[in-house]
Amino acid sequence: MLVAHPGVAKVSLTGEAATGRLVMEAAASTLKKITLELGGKSPIVVFDDADIDDARNAALTNNFYSTGQVCSHGTRVFVQRRVYNEFLDGLADRVGQLRVGDPFDPDTRIGPLVSAEHHEKVMHYMKLAVDSGARHIVGGNRPDAAELSNGNYITPAVFADCSDDMEFVSDEVFGPLMAVLPFDDEDEVIQRANATDYGLAGAVFSNDLARANRVAHALQAGFVWINDYGTMPANVPFGGYKQSGIGRENGTTSIDHYTRVKTIYTNLGSVDRYM
Repeated sequence: MLVAHPGVAKVSLTGEAATGRLVMEAAASTLKKITLELGGKSPIVVFDDADIDDARNAALTNNFYSTGQVCSHGTRVFVQRRVYNEFLDGLADRVGQLRVGDPFDPDTRIGPLVSAEHHEKVMHYMKLAVDSGARHIVGGNRPDAAELSNGNYITPAVFADCSDDMEFVSDEVFGPLMAVLPFDDEDEVIQRANATDYGLAGAVFSNDLARANRVAHALQAGFVWINDYGTMPANVPFGGYKQSGIGRENGTTSIDHYTRVKTIYTNLGSVDRYM
């Protein structure tokens, strides 16, 4: 009712793609302006000449920060085969040491999911991951601590040797679930990274900046980092391609979405007679 109301001139939504389509449909009845910042299934591409520690740090933070409940998280981590095992080395220990618990405790790194309903959804994807044939590295369970048993808590999970067609790899889970996928060459990983309905963000890790920029330009995403992930100054536009949304937040670009252009032409002379 709010979106369709003729007294509302502009609608901005941050939410999932299905909700965005409903909002867009309702806004069409009055042809009002919309800005949609929707979901994502963003890729992190790690080439064999990358700083693996940096790539690993970025992947961990940008899968598990806010318990995975961030639309731009890089939940598909493509790692070139030559450094694939190196990337996975020690990952289980690092993830296993992330403290799950009360978000008001400064030592906590993984808080609860937003609701019981969402917790059930994420647990469903964890089961799909276990049953998929992917290699289970760590996590994906309810924590053992008795004080957390009644909350919407889940341990952060990593699955390796994933394939693109696995449901937990292609769907937006919006929870702490990282999928690691091997790749062989540049053309292959570009095609696979773009094989999604989403296009919100992405990252390329490589010390070959020519290649990094080439791949960054080829990724169908509205925001791509090179040798970083998640840094987002307020003056830089953020938004997605495809079903990840319409319009941009932040930066001067966003002003266009909240203003209306008017042209007033004033003639200070006489009007010529043509007829």
